[in-house]
Amino acid sequence: MTHLWVRAEQRPNEERVGLTPQGAAKLIAEGLRVTVEESSVRAIPIDGYKDAGCEIAPENSWPKASADAIIFGLKELPEDGTPLPHRHIMFGHAYKGQHSGRALLERFKAGGGTLYDLEYLVDETGRRVAAFGYWAGYAGAAVTLKTWAAQQRGEACPPVGVYPGKDILNAELLAELNATGHPRPRAIVIGALGRVGTGAADLCEAMGVQVTKWDIAETASGGPFPEILYHELFLNCIFARPGTPVFVPCEALTAQRKLTAIGDVACDPDSDYNPVPVYDRATTWDNPALRVAIDPVLDVVAIDNLPSMLPVESSADYAAQLLPSLLTLTDLDSGVWGRAEATYQSHIERI
Repeated sequence: MTHLWVRAEQRPNEERVGLTPQGAAKLIAEGLRVTVEESSVRAIPIDGYKDAGCEIAPENSWPKASADAIIFGLKELPEDGTPLPHRHIMFGHAYKGQHSGRALLERFKAGGGTLYDLEYLVDETGRRVAAFGYWAGYAGAAVTLKTWAAQQRGEACPPVGVYPGKDILNAELLAELNATGHPRPRAIVIGALGRVGTGAADLCEAMGVQVTKWDIAETASGGPFPEILYHELFLNCIFARPGTPVFVPCEALTAQRKLTAIGDVACDPDSDYNPVPVYDRATTWDNPALRVAIDPVLDVVAIDNLPSMLPVESSADYAAQLLPSLLTLTDLDSGVWGRAEATYQSHIERI
């Protein structure tokens, strides 16, 4: 019997989950065994999983799970260097030249486990089967606008946190923008036709912000792109890969510009393909914006778990997208899982 073990997230400010109780009930009905760890932070209460028929395990007990269990989580595992013998479904952030990714792959190689990277679960056309993109873009645009509003007050962006729902976030942000007494900034979204860009543009438009929407056609020339500097806000919603052009080069730090806030929703500062190389590290919930220039000011928002700001909406959305693939876990040799393992093997061979 295929055994899916949903672990508790151990990263701070991470309340999302990739499986809802309703989805768990469907897996069980199809003959899968589902274990869900208790969690002190998960946005969806454990009682729903109990009612769905899941087995319940103590929080963070996944290392002791049976060898055949498939461990399912979203964000990073504790960086303790221990070998990883299980099969894991998670965001590994290890395939795009990230310097921290090699350590994770070394742990899998040492333990004999397998990484099914959620970012690389793709259908036969190469399209991702599930993504948090929409809510990443939505939250990323919100924090970037909060950063702009703080600039108008002569301040740094204050800490951000979890919201029970988007309506509460929107009401708070609208009040902040109105309180500045300034006209709304203009934003340019690159990747506007994708999930991330759509979410970013929707948030901006809900706040009355004029949006310039760019996608592949507008960036095909490879740059430079001086138009970006004519907007107060730039939201990067492009999935970084070899050949991705540089959108904001380091020379922009001292150039004449209206640009004062960048929301790098893609957030790959340690990738060799980073299209926004004016910064070198992710930002945090406590310090959402990194100041990279003073005169004129330029702040970068680069939080790598943005959908966690809206954990209920983002979990429900993502889990619904992923469920059809989870229902095929009984056949790991083909389909999305076979492709994901082939991708893993191609990278592990380089270690």
